[in-house]
Amino acid sequence: MERKWCEVVPERNGGDTGARSATSGDVRCTIAVSPAINYAISADFLGFEKPLKVADKYLFNRLKSAFEGSPTTKPSGSFYRRSKCIDYASDYFPPSPSTFKKIHESQRWLEVTTSPVTLSTLGNGKIVRGLAGIPSEGPVLFVGYHMLLGRELDLLVNRFWVEGNIHLRAIAHPMMFEKLKKGKLPDLSAFDKLRTMGAVPVSATNFYRLLSLKSHVLLYPGGVREALHRKGEDYKLFWPEQSEFVRMASRFGAKIIPFGSVGEDDIGQLILDYEDQLKIPFLKAFNEEVNNEVMKLRTDSQGEVANQDLHLPVVLPKVPGRFYYYFGKPIETEGRMQELKNKDKALELYLQVKSEVERCVAYLKEKRKNDPYRNILPRSIFHAIHGSESEVPTFEL
Repeated sequence: MERKWCEVVPERNGGDTGARSATSGDVRCTIAVSPAINYAISADFLGFEKPLKVADKYLFNRLKSAFEGSPTTKPSGSFYRRSKCIDYASDYFPPSPSTFKKIHESQRWLEVTTSPVTLSTLGNGKIVRGLAGIPSEGPVLFVGYHMLLGRELDLLVNRFWVEGNIHLRAIAHPMMFEKLKKGKLPDLSAFDKLRTMGAVPVSATNFYRLLSLKSHVLLYPGGVREALHRKGEDYKLFWPEQSEFVRMASRFGAKIIPFGSVGEDDIGQLILDYEDQLKIPFLKAFNEEVNNEVMKLRTDSQGEVANQDLHLPVVLPKVPGRFYYYFGKPIETEGRMQELKNKDKALELYLQVKSEVERCVAYLKEKRKNDPYRNILPRSIFHAIHGSESEVPTFEL
């Protein structure tokens, strides 16, 4: 997959930008700063025939920060608006190698602590360790289970980038992009890393555009209700009744890959959930204020999935266990658009995907019982002997 990135460099005398060479297969964008405080962005990256001149120093610095980040500023979501309204799918710039390195290093502690095991399924049904079973060309739609507090998300996106050279773009809650008013919620900068890695606010339009760009798209049908589940609901899916994503995937011939993620119960114990907080007056009032600051989701849904209220579960940390990801066999939708226009056929495929996600979760829960390195202590000993970068073994496949 061709990866586009941007690099900020000073312009040398004679107009030579002096840009450092990009790695093989990448497309380079250069923001050049001339001695006369002239600002320009190279044309090939933005799709223009000539470099874009930016005369305003403030605007240039904002672009520079968005593209690459500065030593004193966090990257703030790499988008360049080309029209009146921002298109989160196509106006997005992937992070430069240096920006991704900073993001990856900031999350390295969780990777080391949980030593994730990633499994994928080849076309013949064989399960292998790693991402060999993941198609390199899109569009691909990953549909899976959302762990408590979404702890699996950052590691998943990073692993695809590093191991598979695949840019996984998550469909995320709008609170990460916009607040209706100021209040109790964290500043939007708290979600800079997710936006920088290409997350988009959940909407049918953004979903459509990502698939049309042949992206690798990450979707959690259970959303907030699944990520903020209650006690005793570990690994339970909270999906809508409607076959929401099936028809859209078939429209672009996207491959659907169901997956399971397991490990939330090995790093923490939920001790104060949403139901508990409703019984505590000041927490109930706090949560109501928080939910008035964000866009409501699933307002037309029925059942538990409609309860998308935000709150912060209280979790008691445990001696860390391990994260596991299992990607099932890709399900083809190419050539099935007419067939899947039928509601019954679409629902049948939807339930198949849901069943596969549940199967993946059940498989991991059972197999991890036989993992001699599930606990952090034997993993630490293994790293001490073989080096911190060595891949820790796991159960037999």
